[in-house]
Amino acid sequence: MSDNPLWTPSAARIKAHPMTAFLRAAEEVAGHSFDGYAALHRWSVEERGAFWSLVWDFSGIVGEKGGRPLVEGASMREDRFFPEARLNFAENLLALRGAGDAIVFRGEDKVSRRWSWDELRALVSRLQQAFRAEGIGVGDRVAAMMPNMAETVAVMLAASSLGAVFSSCSPDFGERGVLDRFGQIEPKLFVACDGYFYAGKAIDIADKLGPISHKLAPKRTVVVPYAGDGAKAAAAAANGVVLDDFLAPYEPAEPSFERLAFDHPLYIMFSSGTTGVPKCIVHGAGGTLIQHRKEHLLHSGNGEGSRVFYFTTCGWMMWNWLVSALAGGSTLLLYDGSPFHPQKSIVFDYLAAEHATFFGTSAKFIDSARKFGLKPRETHDLSSVEVIASTGSPLSPEGFAFVYADVKADVHLASISGGTDIVSCFVLGVPILPVYEGEIQGPGLGMAVDVFDPEGRPLKGEKGDLVCTKAFPSMPIEFWNDPGGERYTAAYFETFPGVWAHGDFAEWTRHGGMIIHGRSDATLNPQGVRIGTAEIYNIVEQFEEVTEAICIGQSWEGDVRVVLFVRLADGHDLTDDLVKRLKDAIRSGASPRHVPAKILAVKDIPRTKSGKITELAVREVVEGRPVKNKEALANPQALTEFEGRGELRS
Repeated sequence: MSDNPLWTPSAARIKAHPMTAFLRAAEEVAGHSFDGYAALHRWSVEERGAFWSLVWDFSGIVGEKGGRPLVEGASMREDRFFPEARLNFAENLLALRGAGDAIVFRGEDKVSRRWSWDELRALVSRLQQAFRAEGIGVGDRVAAMMPNMAETVAVMLAASSLGAVFSSCSPDFGERGVLDRFGQIEPKLFVACDGYFYAGKAIDIADKLGPISHKLAPKRTVVVPYAGDGAKAAAAAANGVVLDDFLAPYEPAEPSFERLAFDHPLYIMFSSGTTGVPKCIVHGAGGTLIQHRKEHLLHSGNGEGSRVFYFTTCGWMMWNWLVSALAGGSTLLLYDGSPFHPQKSIVFDYLAAEHATFFGTSAKFIDSARKFGLKPRETHDLSSVEVIASTGSPLSPEGFAFVYADVKADVHLASISGGTDIVSCFVLGVPILPVYEGEIQGPGLGMAVDVFDPEGRPLKGEKGDLVCTKAFPSMPIEFWNDPGGERYTAAYFETFPGVWAHGDFAEWTRHGGMIIHGRSDATLNPQGVRIGTAEIYNIVEQFEEVTEAICIGQSWEGDVRVVLFVRLADGHDLTDDLVKRLKDAIRSGASPRHVPAKILAVKDIPRTKSGKITELAVREVVEGRPVKNKEALANPQALTEFEGRGELRS
């Protein structure tokens, strides 16, 4: 670990940044000065009510704040932020009016669109009227299987303007992957595209949309024409209608906004589905909004005039994070498709052409750009880019070095980490501090982050479990269909009772930053996309040749690759044909990102004494680490099946 920073913000940059103005405002509230970020952070977690109240005011949240910013309960789960507040998420995101860019969209090199703030507001108004005519109101679910395009943002805003709950996934998900998610939440309205582009190909999804929509049985399926045949898709769908026909009766008007409680449900997002169908994580409008305003404005510097790009799909929480930039008056630069087609430089072409100020991507993208030999510092004008953010998996030291050597020397490189569970970050960029190679700069304001050993004792300079010891506004308000909260408690509070355990291995650095060493659970994370093993099992175990399977993520070339082990039924071998059929089924039934890099046969699979297969033990063996709790296994001898497999060295 080097003590020489890769980048240090200039005095002028620090002085002009919103973080500095906020620090001064916090000093006024606290009644004393802060000698830097660490002191500001300490105050933000010790005086959470005062801190979050200041964030509300400083970021200009629209709504009635109420008199009490925080009512503390007996535990993290029982703390309540802004219990008297009333607000509407969409009202806050439709922050500006006029002819300036609200959203710019590119679908590879196939589609290019530009929407003004007035055009966005007009479409939201028409959608709102159409939704209301369909009976959509407070608490109803609107689900979207859509690309990362402007219409998806408008659908979300129209739904939330009425107090409906929005949920999304990307159109490359297979039928089972969509139904495992949306089937649990029973959407009243289903919005889908007719197809999408990837790597230059137009992929029609009408044949998939039909059975999905009929099984969901929404009151209406609205088809957004994009890359396929909209009329064909609408005809195949349950109660299908093409978007233009759906909106035809309605003229643009001034939208109305239903102001609701701070904790009113906004989004339903989905866990990775490691041990079953994905958990439905419900996030509140107020908590999502105030957390995102803090992260966009204070940590990222995104405000009016900013042009914000994040490479994401609608199945990843970074989409939900990205669209919140609208609340600060920022322009969204949306992109859908392959980040390296038709030319490897297409993302950098887009950033330069649109004068992006914030460039967000995955660590895998940065690593791939490095391996492709791209040198955008020499080929593109990226003078407008002030921040480069990386997430999805830990950014390697080589990735840090590549950004500063070959992308841009004078840029704030912010490695960030959080998750779907909190729809935000625990640790992220701190714009007034130096950047050190391989390190995330620090904990987010208001986030009482720490690292614990297995006994729940804080660690410094050693690897342990990433935890949060105090409540924060973007904690989930509940899990869907979990009325007693047992699954919620089991997900986050069983490891260390009363303390949020996030499932990451992490360590503090001597600079006050953090290094994330990967997940401590069985979630797979290839190319920065969270994948659940259960989604793969549900498909492969339908094959008569497969008795059971176990899937892990293997560390590979700075990323994670999916490895699937199968125990075959008697009389069957793992032939090339079977491998191909398994991969094809996973690709079509889940998504291309779920497809294993390796499929290998084993004679036995380790189980706990309660009968559950144990991915963690297999992963430890494959990575060459000792399995610490073999006594918990019913058949520990099965681990020998996974030791020293030559196939996993290439």
